[in-house]
Amino acid sequence: MSARRGDWMQTATGRQFWPRPSEVYIEDIAHSLAHQCRYAGHCLSFYSVAQHSVIVSDALPLEFALWGLLHDASEAYLVDVPRPVKPFLPGYKDAEAAVMHAICVRFGLTLEMPKTVKVADERVLADEKHQLMADGPCTWKLRYPPLGVRIDPLPPEEAKALFLARFRELAPNEVIRG
Repeated sequence: MSARRGDWMQTATGRQFWPRPSEVYIEDIAHSLAHQCRYAGHCLSFYSVAQHSVIVSDALPLEFALWGLLHDASEAYLVDVPRPVKPFLPGYKDAEAAVMHAICVRFGLTLEMPKTVKVADERVLADEKHQLMADGPCTWKLRYPPLGVRIDPLPPEEAKALFLARFRELAPNEVIRG
């Protein structure tokens, strides 16, 4: 195991994290993502990253569904930074890559997100724009049409339960420790 560089964070379950696969726990990811609002909170009602992740996962063939569920899992440790802001945060992309590497290794995912997951994510984004966002001053530059899913935002505890249920379905051999 490599030496820890820098400080660490405490997770909701009281664990220590700074990105090692052995320090990644699905309970911590589910809890954090369920409590983070998409779009930096600028949607019309609270809508969590956890619920978004389940919708993306459900939209994918089974072989990509776990990747879809965990595609934003780094945000459990780094928060959901809106896309237009990320390029202006020095070091963010490197931190995001390090955390995603640990998550991919921990859950046996390919180290690069499959294109089909990226497309599903952007199609869900189009649904979110139409259902959860106020009318804007200009149109969004969406590359893909909406998926066509109805989004009924859930409170954090329900989103967390939904996320963990989807994880149990996709990774039945993984142990979930409260």
